[in-house]
Amino acid sequence: MSKLPYRKPQVAALFAATALLAGGALAQVAPAPEAEFGYTEVRPGMTLRTLVVHHPNPKGYVLFLHGFPETAYAWKDIAVRLGKDFEVHAFDWPGYGQSTRPPADQFGYAPRDYAGVLRDYLSKSGIPASKLVIYATDIGALPPLLLALDDPGIAKAIVVGDFAPFDRPQAMWPALQSLKARPGADGTRAYMNKTSDEILANAYRRGLNKAEQFDISSELQQDMNQGWSQGSMSSADSFYHYYLHFNEDEHDFEARLDQLKTPVKVLWGDKDIYIDKRMGEEFSQRTGAPLKVLPGVGHYPHLQDPDRTVEEVRAEFKPSIND
Repeated sequence: MSKLPYRKPQVAALFAATALLAGGALAQVAPAPEAEFGYTEVRPGMTLRTLVVHHPNPKGYVLFLHGFPETAYAWKDIAVRLGKDFEVHAFDWPGYGQSTRPPADQFGYAPRDYAGVLRDYLSKSGIPASKLVIYATDIGALPPLLLALDDPGIAKAIVVGDFAPFDRPQAMWPALQSLKARPGADGTRAYMNKTSDEILANAYRRGLNKAEQFDISSELQQDMNQGWSQGSMSSADSFYHYYLHFNEDEHDFEARLDQLKTPVKVLWGDKDIYIDKRMGEEFSQRTGAPLKVLPGVGHYPHLQDPDRTVEEVRAEFKPSIND
């Protein structure tokens, strides 16, 4: 029978102390951030599916707002990475994923309506506005800017990109132009519903050459597929109603552009075929917001280059964080 090695008393004591210290250090290691999905009723009859990465002592707060045809799952991996330092939020817009889809005669799905939903979520969540960065893309970008016109203090900063702040059809993909007015919008809506599988599989690939194309996570793909339709309302239907109101809200935003006081930064994919970078350039010139055009990147920078998204969010906190 083998014997345990003999240790002198002082060596044994040192060994025990080292083990105790190591155990204490391990006990103090923070658990890895996790994305928690749940539901928040922001108003009677309106419930949003939410994604939250909690942090016991966050250096700041981040809220991600998705575009078409995405869901909150578009932000999951990025949210977990940022969750080491920040509390991170995202939700499905009404009409997408697992959030409520009221009939269009009860909820307009317009940018202004989404701004109201955003205001309600910020109120319910209790996020401190002075420590919040909003990162929004596509249909998610105009709502926080509209809200900021009325309440400049809704966030520390807003990062937006690849969206249509102004009524400039010439800078938009023909199918999007057609959605802005009937009767063309009705035909496009029907076609989008008919070709939903193709849209969900390839929307993020268009405009990119083979070397630039990328795959999305299986979780996001599955969630978009499952969340495309609920009851009689599909994501294409929600998109259709959003765009029918688009001109009015774009005109209102442009007319009040000088009232935009919240700090804004603009990111744009150089190869975005849906909304040309000219739109971002005009917005930047007229507001003074800094613009970054991302070479080789399409309409979905956060999916194509998530490292860049993490970097850009962190940059908004650098004046108050020593990285």
